[in-house]
Amino acid sequence: MQDQLIALLNAHQPADATEAGHLQKTLSFVTHTANCCSRQTLTGHVTASAWILSPDGQAALLTHHKKLDRWLQLGGHMDDDDISVQAAATREAREESGIQDLQLLHTALFDVDAHAIPARPNEPGHYHYDLRFLFQARHLDFCVSDESHDLAWVPLATLANDSNNKSISRMAKKVFKI
Repeated sequence: MQDQLIALLNAHQPADATEAGHLQKTLSFVTHTANCCSRQTLTGHVTASAWILSPDGQAALLTHHKKLDRWLQLGGHMDDDDISVQAAATREAREESGIQDLQLLHTALFDVDAHAIPARPNEPGHYHYDLRFLFQARHLDFCVSDESHDLAWVPLATLANDSNNKSISRMAKKVFKI
């Protein structure tokens, strides 16, 4: 898996200097960390996310994450039986949204982000090296999982102007460039 991740990261073209920094940090981590996908790697680990577009491509599905209490894209940790990071992103998206017929629009990375996760009682603070993929839903129906307070389709134009979450804003702006 490590070689696949390095190839994906090397092929990715960042959208701006901020994402370029995330890409460099992630590539360095993956290159120098044998168990880069394992939650047991306490300094950080690779995570897999899905930027899910509505059927008309005008909105993205966000989750109001219970643990972080923030609106984010769907995604999470890699499991041992995930055959690829794309498969992990697909699994996470289906588990968190209830949408089974998601279409992965491209196997290449859509976005890369490295961000700190705060310490919790049973877990030290660490980094998530988040590899994000572009998906499209075939319908608007979803189910809120126990990992979320809520889910919502949010217009891309609104997200593109969100100065409070530059990572979400960057992904929304990328869709306009496609």
